[in-house]
Amino acid sequence: MEAAVAEDPDRVLPLLALMSRATDPALRARVQALAPRLVLERARSGPSGRIGSGRLRPVRADRGGDLDLDASLEAVAVAHAEGRPPSLEELTSSVWQRPATALCLLVDRSGSMDGQRLATAAMAAAACALRIGESGGELAVVAFDRRADVVVDLAAPARARRTVERVLGLRGHGMTSLDAALRAACEQLAPARARRRITVLLSDCRVTDDVDPVPAARALDELVVIAPASDDDEARRFAREAGARVASLDALAELPAVLDRLLAP
Repeated sequence: MEAAVAEDPDRVLPLLALMSRATDPALRARVQALAPRLVLERARSGPSGRIGSGRLRPVRADRGGDLDLDASLEAVAVAHAEGRPPSLEELTSSVWQRPATALCLLVDRSGSMDGQRLATAAMAAAACALRIGESGGELAVVAFDRRADVVVDLAAPARARRTVERVLGLRGHGMTSLDAALRAACEQLAPARARRRITVLLSDCRVTDDVDPVPAARALDELVVIAPASDDDEARRFAREAGARVASLDALAELPAVLDRLLAP
């Protein structure tokens, strides 16, 4: 199965997503134990796997890092004048620091959650969870149809595998309210500690209620939209009006790279 997923994830992962709902309890249990791991392995295939670019931050040399000679010259001169070696507490070093990011992934579960949509949602959740975990950020996952339901609360973080398991357990429902989803994202990100707050919307953005979602979208710090390449016209129109970044997804295997590109500062 690992070899099959590596060779053709767009065929095998949707099949596994459907098999995770099998009526046979033994088969269902085995697939549910296997699928999250395979999804996470594929989600690690992005070129960077991290969010944002790092920057050098000065710290006291006793806290590690590389010695910053220019910043330490004054302390060295003072210590020399006093006839003693400078202590590490007086010297300055530099460490790489990656700015923390808070993400809220919005998963459109309106209509039917077939194998392809479920696998895409699981891959997106895995990619977000891995990137947030490596950068020390925060993650929320919200599933929506005509209402929004929190799958992973920002205030109650879950491990990457558990996040994928919860998304694979989603079922589809009828109407689509982008406004409800975007307002839920705003509520989830409001208490975030991170300065950079990004909402990732996984949807074709075809609204079926009568509420304009653009005002709620414009209230967010950053919004990125990932839409299926076969049906992205409405998503691109919505992104233009909302001032969001947008990308079309042709193949499931491309999702980690698409996400990395959209999340780049």
